[in-house]
Amino acid sequence: MNQTRLQKYAQLVVKVGVNVQEGQMVVINSPVECAPFTRMVVEEAYKAHASYVYVRWNDDIVKKSYYTYASIDVIKDVPKYLVEQYQEFVDKKAAIISISAPTPGLLKDIDPSKIQAESIAFEEKLGFYRQFMMANGSQWVVVSYPTIEWAKKVFPDKSEDDAYNSLLEAILQACRVEENNDPVLEWDQHMKKLADHNKKLNDYNFKSLHFKNSLGTDLVIGLVENHIWAGGGETSQTGVYFAPNIPTEETFTMPHRELVNGKVVATKPLNYQGKLIEDFYLVFKDGKVVEYGAKKEQETLKSLLELDEGSSRLGEVALISYDSPISKTNILFYNTLFDENASCHLALGNAYSMNIKDGVKMSEDELMKLGYNKSMEHVDFMFGSRDLEIIGTTHDGKEIEVFKNGNFVF
Repeated sequence: MNQTRLQKYAQLVVKVGVNVQEGQMVVINSPVECAPFTRMVVEEAYKAHASYVYVRWNDDIVKKSYYTYASIDVIKDVPKYLVEQYQEFVDKKAAIISISAPTPGLLKDIDPSKIQAESIAFEEKLGFYRQFMMANGSQWVVVSYPTIEWAKKVFPDKSEDDAYNSLLEAILQACRVEENNDPVLEWDQHMKKLADHNKKLNDYNFKSLHFKNSLGTDLVIGLVENHIWAGGGETSQTGVYFAPNIPTEETFTMPHRELVNGKVVATKPLNYQGKLIEDFYLVFKDGKVVEYGAKKEQETLKSLLELDEGSSRLGEVALISYDSPISKTNILFYNTLFDENASCHLALGNAYSMNIKDGVKMSEDELMKLGYNKSMEHVDFMFGSRDLEIIGTTHDGKEIEVFKNGNFVF
């Protein structure tokens, strides 16, 4: 791979993704396999005048050993030093870069109760950090870089080298990083287009959206009052414009946690905590999942839905035209960052306070009264299809066609 092209990608992550400010601390969460690219990002962050760049390495194989052999009591214990570390990230308003390189199916034999126990313990001790980031307290971005294990899952018929290079090429194309272009300029133009979609949807101020397709999806989602459609670029509470997902094609907002009714059928597998949930559906009544099914990993889906009260309700609805660049690759990435941008998607779990007017200034209780959903999880799953139709109903009862044949009509 052309090193200049990879350097462009690293620059995109730093300059557009988190838009590092002079003197700002930067934290990078990275798999050990992605070390060469991570070093490029570190260098670019320092070139952008970051004060200090801290890399938090992770390793899926080590994590699997931990889940396999550690006792449940150890898993439930969140060390004090870890809480203090995350508190420092919040106090210093660090820019957070997370490199996502999943190993789909790695944890398929792990007892889901162990993973669930860790999630509950982390929410109790580190929930303040998640809420801070979901409210855009500081800049953050999720990006990806290939590993051999992930590449072989995406391209099982190719050799390791060919699979790796094919996945890297697909990632760079999806992120608009080419040999002969300026990705920063491309992203500036792309975010303006997403902002145009946001404006049109915000101007309609829909009361609800009705989704239907031939696969069985027939779902009505009520939206919170004073909701805000967002996507593409966002502004942190410190006033810095950034792009939280690279790539991204979505415009999204907040469903009312009690106003979702009907059935939704997933159109892509969901990689959740290392396990692949396939061919699943959910039925909602008054906002809560009351029926569900999956051909594979139904117990994993069950553990997600029963994690807490909010994990069986929606925290996000996102609209993406079926003819998006990622969808056109016809590649199943087994990575939500990419697969969610190939299709309309929903998120089970926590909502983003930024998706309601003045939400980032409200207390949790104030948000809940308006229909905000609280959970220790936020898990996206895809349900968009080529024939998806969406009708929006305004507060004065007008019906507006939003999607036809899987794509925006405006």
